[in-house]
Amino acid sequence: MDKVKTKIKPSLISKKHLIIIAIMLLFTVLGINFNNSLNSKTLARKDILIATVQHGDIDVTIDGYGTLKSANLQLLTSLTKATVKQILLKPGALVTENSIIVLLENPELEQLVENAQQALAQQQANLRQLKLNQQRELLNENAHLAELNALFQTAKLKRSAQQKLVVNGIVSQLAFQETVLNEQQFKQRISIAKQRLTQLALVHKEAINIQQQRINQQQGQLNIAQKRVNRLRVTAGFNGVLQRLSVELGQSLAAGQEIALIGSVSDLIALIRVPQTQAQQVQLGQKVAIDTRQDTIIGTVARIDPIVKDNTVEVEIALPKNLPASARPQQNIDALITAKTLKNINYLTRPANVKAQSNVTLFKLNNAVSQATKTPLSLGEKTGRFIEITKGAKAGDTFIISDLSNYKVSEVTIN
Repeated sequence: MDKVKTKIKPSLISKKHLIIIAIMLLFTVLGINFNNSLNSKTLARKDILIATVQHGDIDVTIDGYGTLKSANLQLLTSLTKATVKQILLKPGALVTENSIIVLLENPELEQLVENAQQALAQQQANLRQLKLNQQRELLNENAHLAELNALFQTAKLKRSAQQKLVVNGIVSQLAFQETVLNEQQFKQRISIAKQRLTQLALVHKEAINIQQQRINQQQGQLNIAQKRVNRLRVTAGFNGVLQRLSVELGQSLAAGQEIALIGSVSDLIALIRVPQTQAQQVQLGQKVAIDTRQDTIIGTVARIDPIVKDNTVEVEIALPKNLPASARPQQNIDALITAKTLKNINYLTRPANVKAQSNVTLFKLNNAVSQATKTPLSLGEKTGRFIEITKGAKAGDTFIISDLSNYKVSEVTIN
């Protein structure tokens, strides 16, 4: 007898389908994990810099660099052609007003001094000879006057004697008149002789004055020659430091050629350079902090150079009279100019590679400081190591300020 076979109903999900579903689920999980790995990054706390947004007033500063310079400089040059005979001081030496730096030599100048001395001695001898000749003339004139006085007295006595005798007819009237005339002539000659003496004294005085002027003129020529010889001993001229020596032993110098540069030690200024982009913020009178690596000196902006060089502008800083011992000419310094003060602002320690007046994206940390999410920020002015935040953050927010630009993720995990 035939047996009836029951047909088995097939299963809705075969093993093959189960395998396909499992594989799809696996790829989905892997895809989710891969996507999460693309949008997230784990960082060690010790490898990042974190800063908190602060609120308050902050100074806008401009960084600069430069050197300290002597406020007083004196350039020493050769007055005439000369040869460097001896070098007594080297650059860096402290000098006083009379410190001799270099000895020069010029035989022609020395000969010129000798000639001027001889000419002066000759003029002085001429003056002595002139005075002797004048004395001789005066003696002769005085002797002549004395002789006239004697003749006048004799004529006067004769006239007085004859005046009595003429009455008695002993002396003729003609002889008496001759005697009277002779007396008058002697009197006139005495008057003329006295006038000659007076005039002679004036002539002698003027002659002496003329000769004295010749002597003074020759003395002036000698002084000039001697001064030129003295300038062969090159002295500093004031208290300071020998900053530059421009000659060598045995070198021949032309007139006006530089020998040395002297600068003051205690009276200094600072010459710094600031970026051209920030130079418009610098104003006269602004406060400047000068860092000598050992001390900080507070000065003020005294001059702003209008010329731009290598994308920088030179600024001169006036410094106080009393400076610390660390301040010396030609010393390299850093400077911080306070341009203005920003009041009631949010600011943050300046992140790496950001500029003022720009938009950036930083990672903002959550309250637990375990995770950070990208947050856009608008930046304002830069000041020293801080930068203003105009939009995107409030006081107390914490950001990662390390450079994470290489990480193309939207959030990071901190462990």
